[in-house]
Amino acid sequence: MLTLLYSTVVFLAREAFRRACLSGSTRRNWTKTFNLLWLTVPLGICWSVFLGWVWLDILEIPDGNAVPHYQFGVIAFGLSAVVELFGEPFWVLAQVHLFVKLKVIAESLSVICKCILTVILVVLYPHWGLYIFSLAQLLYTSILVMCYTVYFMKFLGSPEATKKSFPVTRVTSILPNLMHDEEFVDWKEARLTWSFFKQSFLKQLLTEGERYVMTFLNVLNFGDQGVYDIVNNLGSLTARFIFLPIEESFYVYFAKVLERGKNIKLQKKDNISMAAAVLELLLKLVLLIGLTITVFGYAYSRLALDFYGGSMLSLGSGPSLLRCYSLYVLLLAVNGVTECFAFASMCKEEVDRYNFVMLALSFIFLCMSYFLTHWQGSIGFILANCFNMGIRITHSVHYIYRYFEGTAYRPLKGLLISPLLIFVYVVSGIVTSISEVFLCCDKGWMARLSHVAVGALCFIATLATIFFTETKLIHFVKTHFFSKYSKEGIKSGE
Repeated sequence: MLTLLYSTVVFLAREAFRRACLSGSTRRNWTKTFNLLWLTVPLGICWSVFLGWVWLDILEIPDGNAVPHYQFGVIAFGLSAVVELFGEPFWVLAQVHLFVKLKVIAESLSVICKCILTVILVVLYPHWGLYIFSLAQLLYTSILVMCYTVYFMKFLGSPEATKKSFPVTRVTSILPNLMHDEEFVDWKEARLTWSFFKQSFLKQLLTEGERYVMTFLNVLNFGDQGVYDIVNNLGSLTARFIFLPIEESFYVYFAKVLERGKNIKLQKKDNISMAAAVLELLLKLVLLIGLTITVFGYAYSRLALDFYGGSMLSLGSGPSLLRCYSLYVLLLAVNGVTECFAFASMCKEEVDRYNFVMLALSFIFLCMSYFLTHWQGSIGFILANCFNMGIRITHSVHYIYRYFEGTAYRPLKGLLISPLLIFVYVVSGIVTSISEVFLCCDKGWMARLSHVAVGALCFIATLATIFFTETKLIHFVKTHFFSKYSKEGIKSGE
């Protein structure tokens, strides 16, 4: 519940600003962009206060003996969300200029420090309860903001920044700045932010809808919610560490290469050709990653949960949940890339029209989550999510098809794979499923290791087939095509 509070505050306060400010050229009036981004802080404070009141006075509070210090946890998680928003101008500046290493180091260091503090406090003061996780969350956001701030304090004005003609020369330029005889913000960016802001409510409902249903309607008891959260956290590792960075990076790339709202025939042919080629290979990449997770996730869900939590997780509803989640990851992967392209190329009016689509979809999704949960238990949430992603993919694919209609480019071919590879996936799924029946998970460690060995052989066969059938994709990965295209995209955007 507390992580939902934190993610809701952060998402509603910053998502629209990120989408709007990541668009366009690196050559812009950065002072106005920073002024706009600093508005996330007061907005975040308002959301934190309001949602904190909802969590404490409206929703059911867990038993104080089972979950001590809950009130402190709500305050601390709300405060950590506000702290993170102080780093938003630095994050956008780093993302636009592709400071990938900075992002990786900052997030890794923050997570490591959070984990170390959690372990230390759990060992030394186990009776502290939520104090431990609240303090760890505050440390995480503080270190994250500090990493970005310290880096730019050293980088701005340095010889390296001067050599690169970096558009910002000192840290004080990032702070809010009232300009004489000029508007406080770029109103074009502000209007686009408003369009994305209206959409952010709906997107958050579609992204975290099942958690809101669980939290507000109490359709599952706390025990079932705990199992669902464990499976959700395990299943979403790939989405957080692979698909989300891809989506964020290539949103910036497409927003720079393509001119938002401009007819494709009036844009530079080189840019369109490059964007179509990247989109096709990107779709292929995430599709194959998603298919691999779906195929092998089915036969190894029970084993993974047995390793993670023992029979308490592997003998209940956990394996079925994780198997369904493996399918959901495939849809999540494809949706991330298709929506990434759509949102980067849509004009303000198209974004507003899409808001109405998301409004209807949000209502349908919440209703389906409620009724499917009563019918299928916690699996109903994942089924509703799969339906939600399927509809969003259909809309984005239709948009991409219309966008490239009348040209020679067909980036949606990235969603097609060779018959031989399909055959290998089917065989791998059948073989590993049979292996699970005979070798997993109550027949001893040797049987489990044999099951893992069978999966490894099938996985190697799958990779070998990909290597020989998807040569363009292999070349894309081998030559670090991501980095190359991103850099070219910046130049084109400028």
